[in-house]
Amino acid sequence: MTGQLIVSVSGIAARSCADAEAFCAHLDSRGVPVSLLVAPRLGADYRLDRDPDTADWLRQRRADGAAIVLYGFDEAATKKRRGEFATLPAHEANLRLLGADRVLEHLGLRTRLFAAPGWTVSAGTVTALPRNGFRLLAGLHGVTDLVLDRTVRARVVGIGAGFLSAPWWCRMVVATSDRIARRGGMVRLSVGARQLGDPAVVAAMLDAVDTALGQGCRPERYHWPVAPADVATGLTA
Repeated sequence: MTGQLIVSVSGIAARSCADAEAFCAHLDSRGVPVSLLVAPRLGADYRLDRDPDTADWLRQRRADGAAIVLYGFDEAATKKRRGEFATLPAHEANLRLLGADRVLEHLGLRTRLFAAPGWTVSAGTVTALPRNGFRLLAGLHGVTDLVLDRTVRARVVGIGAGFLSAPWWCRMVVATSDRIARRGGMVRLSVGARQLGDPAVVAAMLDAVDTALGQGCRPERYHWPVAPADVATGLTA
């Protein structure tokens, strides 16, 4: 079986955009498309609609083949320690999805792909997503086609943005990527843009990418519909 490789970057803002751009250049040189996990608001002091340079960069990356994935709406408004969409009932998830969708549409970054901060989504969010036109959900344990109600089982592993960033964890990410790639699975790597200023994190992520590519994984991005090849490999639930 031929495996797949998906690399995503989250938490992109003015202060982390340059590091994200440099990392994406490394992926470009390897022929690996990137999935950019975009949130309209990151904390109390950042709004994407007030950062035209980052929005311009995101639009250009999309034009060059990157996937734009909605990554929550306003984490600062979440009082609980769990991720923004981890426990929301459907009506509250609906309101946040509507708000985020409007902002991204205004910025020319509207998408039908969704991943929640922390990668965990409530049943209410899963109900609200297709009602708001979303077609794909990238979750912690798999990628779900919301139209066909079909899931490709593949756990995301990453550095930062909800994951650890210690040296031992970075080594684990590389080892896990190798193990998944060897059995022809889907290698899903994620990194927080704020961590990309650390050369050790960049090196670990690129080692994981190179390991997966060396095992023959096909570079992909999050997209809908799920590729027919995913079904042929028996990875669907």
